Amino acid sequence: MDHCRLNSPSTSAISIEAFGHKLNISQDPNSKHHGTTVWDASMVFVKYLEKNCRKGKFSPTKMKGKRVIELGAGCGLAGLGMCMLGCDVISTDQSEVLPLLARNIERNISYISQTNSDHSGSFGSIKVAELDWGNKSQIEAVGPPFDYIIGTDVVYSEHLLEPLIQTILALSGPRTNIIIGYEIRSTVVHEQMIQMLKNYFNLKTIPKSKMDNKYQHTSIDLYSMDLKNNSKFEKEIKPEESSDLLSDEDRESLGTDTEIEIKDFVPKSGTIDEWEIRRCGAMAARLLKDVKLK
Repeated sequence: MDHCRLNSPSTSAISIEAFGHKLNISQDPNSKHHGTTVWDASMVFVKYLEKNCRKGKFSPTKMKGKRVIELGAGCGLAGLGMCMLGCDVISTDQSEVLPLLARNIERNISYISQTNSDHSGSFGSIKVAELDWGNKSQIEAVGPPFDYIIGTDVVYSEHLLEPLIQTILALSGPRTNIIIGYEIRSTVVHEQMIQMLKNYFNLKTIPKSKMDNKYQHTSIDLYSMDLKNNSKFEKEIKPEESSDLLSDEDRESLGTDTEIEIKDFVPKSGTIDEWEIRRCGAMAARLLKDVKLK
């Protein structure tokens, strides 16, 4: 794809027009970390959002206030795109990448606010957080579940697949939408990724016709996913066990008359650790109302 690449990793910055604004994204051509490059899939993703935001599920009226987490955010372009639709975004990556990520977000949000003050109020919010895939304390700290989980070019090796999928599962709720942008570099890794994702998610390939005419390529795919039959929430627990799942804060937010059915909100595995109990309890508190406990 080098002959028609959308971005050159050897440059120190790229510019891209999106949602009527010019975004300037810095990258580090001297870094050995993959996260300091603006990969083409992130550009395809943002232009896909722009093309489909005038109506349908990506319209700002429907996206306003949606909670979004970006995995492997790198230089931050994809998360900025969701923010410009009105979402509240947490862009995450490893600690080495966070300084560049934070600078890109702060500079672009500041620039847009100063030059387009009449429209900046329609934007959501965006902040940066460290998240190493599989790190339970960091996953808990960002406050799952999310309405959307996004990631672009986050897989380049087989060893990343398992921690990525487990992290997506931990961040998901029954209504979470997941969008992954991916450039095929290895057919072995690609086929393994697709098979592993299909074990847990309903996976659909987004048609090229829905992408921007310029910002697309035969090697870059966008995938839309949701949980398969709520597969991670199928284990039912006993009523006497369920009373400990909600924190005092969750109970107060629900009120004394609301009853919660915990069924379908805990993992398949035979054991549930303390972190998973707390997370599932918080999820139940937010998502279930007026359901009788069985």
